[in-house]
Amino acid sequence: MQAHQEAFVQLLLRYQVIRFGDFTLKSGRKSPYFVNAGQLRTGQAIAGLGRAYAAEILRAELACDLVFGPAYKGVPLAVATAIGLAEHGRDVPYGFDRKEAKDHGEGGIFVGTAPAPGMKVVLVDDVITSGRSIREAVDLLRGAAPDIQVVAAIVAVDRQERGRGDKTTLAELRDELGIDVRAIVSIGELVPYLHGREIDGRVVLDDAGREAIDTYLSQYAGVG
Repeated sequence: MQAHQEAFVQLLLRYQVIRFGDFTLKSGRKSPYFVNAGQLRTGQAIAGLGRAYAAEILRAELACDLVFGPAYKGVPLAVATAIGLAEHGRDVPYGFDRKEAKDHGEGGIFVGTAPAPGMKVVLVDDVITSGRSIREAVDLLRGAAPDIQVVAAIVAVDRQERGRGDKTTLAELRDELGIDVRAIVSIGELVPYLHGREIDGRVVLDDAGREAIDTYLSQYAGVG
């Protein structure tokens, strides 16, 4: 695990973004862990999140003329990521969309920097499930201006579960949209890193917890 990933995992644990136990997902599926990026709702937390997204953009050497966050959860991500990039000397504009277009004031559906012809855009979102928000955002961007290139979509955590077929949702999106879709960290990286590790005097993920996750992934993990 790389340094920016370790810092990100520490952030997830500090704010209880990732928890281990018995949870019921929106799909009705029972899961031994739960990821809730909504826990990152303070200035310090969102700053750390922005640094993690920025570090992933830099590590992957992604060309980027615009950081775009789909409304609503992607809005603070886009702002924080742009700030994180600025800390590394890359002054990149950010933008996001409205759920409903305005017909007064600045008008339109976009806020911040709007997509322009020829722009290379990096899309940021929180935790991927069905991939619907990414699909909709890519369609929106590609229809906004000629020759828009959506370079990549970055999410916080990849659960590595099957999408519509046997592949993971991330792999399906890569194939379907023809873009780089990546996560700062995956559950496959988190589990071995946290298993047996003590943080603040307690073991984050014990043997029983790891076994439960391994069993869960053996049932629901996708390929790719």
